Amino acid sequence: MEALVVGAGVVGLAIARALALRGTAVIVAEAAEAIGTGVSARSSEVIHGGMYYPPGSLRARHCVEGRRRLVEFCESHGVPYRLCGKLIVATHEAERSALETILSRGGENRVEGLTWCERAEAVALEPALSCVAALHSPATGIVDSHALMLALLGDVEDAGGVLALNTPIEAAERRDGRWEVRFGGAAPDVLQVDCLINAAGLGAQALARQIEGAADGIPRQVLAKGSYFGCSGRPAFTRLIYPAPVEGGLGIHLTLDLAGRMRFGPDVEWVDAPDYAVDPGRAERFEAAIRRYWPGLPDGRLMPDYAGIRPKLSGPGEPAADFRIDGPGEHGWPGLVQLFGIESPGLTSALSLAEAVADQVIA
Repeated sequence: MEALVVGAGVVGLAIARALALRGTAVIVAEAAEAIGTGVSARSSEVIHGGMYYPPGSLRARHCVEGRRRLVEFCESHGVPYRLCGKLIVATHEAERSALETILSRGGENRVEGLTWCERAEAVALEPALSCVAALHSPATGIVDSHALMLALLGDVEDAGGVLALNTPIEAAERRDGRWEVRFGGAAPDVLQVDCLINAAGLGAQALARQIEGAADGIPRQVLAKGSYFGCSGRPAFTRLIYPAPVEGGLGIHLTLDLAGRMRFGPDVEWVDAPDYAVDPGRAERFEAAIRRYWPGLPDGRLMPDYAGIRPKLSGPGEPAADFRIDGPGEHGWPGLVQLFGIESPGLTSALSLAEAVADQVIA
């Protein structure tokens, strides 16, 4: 069996690995000149616990299982990571109910180690913190996402898979029981495969429209830009700090990199097209949000860092949409799986999502 995976981000590479390890001949086609240049390159690199998502949803199932698989993979492949833990905080009494909901969901989702902390317990863990209560998630962590993608690619290539960079897909159609795919680039050609996996991230909807006869039911894509600001000076926290969630995201939270440096974000800015510039003027809004849980933030410490774009399936004022994995059971086309709306916690979920996709195309 031969498979073409379109998209060399963390999810596409994880899918290619799962297929290759099951004995499938795999080609990964990436339109860019390197792996992981899209959504995967501009995330917070957080290993999520899975407590936010509705029980039974794809996000909940794949985040919890994916976190376990991800930690095991990092251990076995020498990928740098750290389970530093995080605190989800209520900064005033009205936010206690939001934490109670998250705690309940975490229990239903079987999130490991999630516990309630009153103010004194939370401040004992993080003395610079201001809150009335918090949830402690020791299973949350951070990972070197680029090292993770290189390790996934290494497994793909060790199993005989091939990466094709600078290879944009221009069209695909079902012909003689296989998928015929036309690609461009420096050496345009046509390739026939048994399985076609659309893991193109921000480009997933555009690719779906290029698949002749199989493009019905494409969900709309809504783009949410998230900016990040770095923070100079000595780190004030050893754990990630998250406020109560907001519409469209998890709030402007404090994350750490593997060197311990602090950065804040992402916020939510609804946009019509990808734009990765960080507006320095947003720092004032960031400072106000941060000081709710870190009142000791010194003036002038925030510096524009980077921005990412999340390919959402729901927009402002709408309930958060779940991941979509459209396989033969949804659209009736053998060997075709399309992934839509794979944003956070996509990195954490990648290895679990990969097994689910492989199950759909390999009997």
